[in-house]
Amino acid sequence: MSIALSRQSRRKGGIADRRRAALIQAQRRRRSGSSRRSRLREDVSKAPKPLGLYVIAAVTVTLVLLGIVMVLSASSIVSFHKGNSPWKYFLRQVMWAGLGTIAMGVAYRLRLTYLSTIARVLPLIGLAMMLLPFTPGVGRSVNGARAWLVVGPFNVQPAEFMKLFLIIYGADLLTRREKQLADWREGMWPYLKVVMVALLIAVVQSDIGSCVVIGAIGLSVLFLAGAPMRPLIGMSVISGVLGILYVMTDDSKMARFTSFLDIMGTREGDGYQVYQGWISISNGGLTGTGIGAGTGKRGYVPLAHSDFIFSIVAEEMGMLGVLGVLLLFAFLIYFAFQAAINCRDRFGYLLASGIGCWFLVQTAINIGGVLGLMPVTGLTLPFISFGGSSLVVSMTAAGLLMNVARRPK
Repeated sequence: MSIALSRQSRRKGGIADRRRAALIQAQRRRRSGSSRRSRLREDVSKAPKPLGLYVIAAVTVTLVLLGIVMVLSASSIVSFHKGNSPWKYFLRQVMWAGLGTIAMGVAYRLRLTYLSTIARVLPLIGLAMMLLPFTPGVGRSVNGARAWLVVGPFNVQPAEFMKLFLIIYGADLLTRREKQLADWREGMWPYLKVVMVALLIAVVQSDIGSCVVIGAIGLSVLFLAGAPMRPLIGMSVISGVLGILYVMTDDSKMARFTSFLDIMGTREGDGYQVYQGWISISNGGLTGTGIGAGTGKRGYVPLAHSDFIFSIVAEEMGMLGVLGVLLLFAFLIYFAFQAAINCRDRFGYLLASGIGCWFLVQTAINIGGVLGLMPVTGLTLPFISFGGSSLVVSMTAAGLLMNVARRPK
């Protein structure tokens, strides 16, 4: 009896010892894991920041400051003639730049792991915002596009937010489904559904510019993620054909989108804005007329402070100023891709490269429209054109670029 009891007590003691040892081992693993994470954070904080981080920050600040100055120059006379203060658009742009600075700082400090966790709900928020302009009393039409929200004395364009949301969502989804990209139903279709709904809403809004950029973002993110080329080419062709058919259904849209083919012949009608922009650009010469001394903004160039601010930059800063602005955008886009290449995390790679493609496409479409090389779509020039939604979202995207760029290889 006593022998059995002693064996039982030894057995229980052995089980207790094993449990105690397992508990101690688990605690050690947790401590070592937390210490590794803390060392990693310490290494990231102590590591020398890459050159791209400082270039992206410097270019962003320079473009924003240039935009504020050019908005004041391009809008003051027209605003005064309308009975408003000549400082109206300037003060609003300064306010949006302040909000954008806060958003850029938050985006710079935000953990990418946290951003990837909220990425799944961002498209829902963006699509809901894009539907709000159809609500009576809330939505507003600007230049024929029902794509704006009235928030007090301000107008907000939800499509600008949707562009960034699509990049973040695509980066997260295509990172999680990296091994399923060969199967387009599992890898590509979930992302394409969101892109297609956003495109449909933009088409219904008659916001053709946002429609083009959203489509380009969707295809770019899929291409960067390694999606098969055959479906991408097929979707590009189908999208182009549908876009042409949509434009052909309306004579006014057709005239607007084909006017760039004959600017001189349509300069009294649909080509008027581009023609006046040409005159402003030609007045600039090599060194420009000087900031504030241009004449195109005196009512000759429609939307001189917004869509066509590039023509005012060319007139008042000349060819040298234009080359400087183009060089700044080239630096920003180059170092966006450089940050993506150097990033060890696939989510960060797709995020930075997607933002780089977005800036490249929108800048090219805006400047190409001003120069008469392609149809005018009503898109803003990032960081420079007047517009709170565009400025805040662009600065937030720049903050995310710096977030990716600051991480060591």
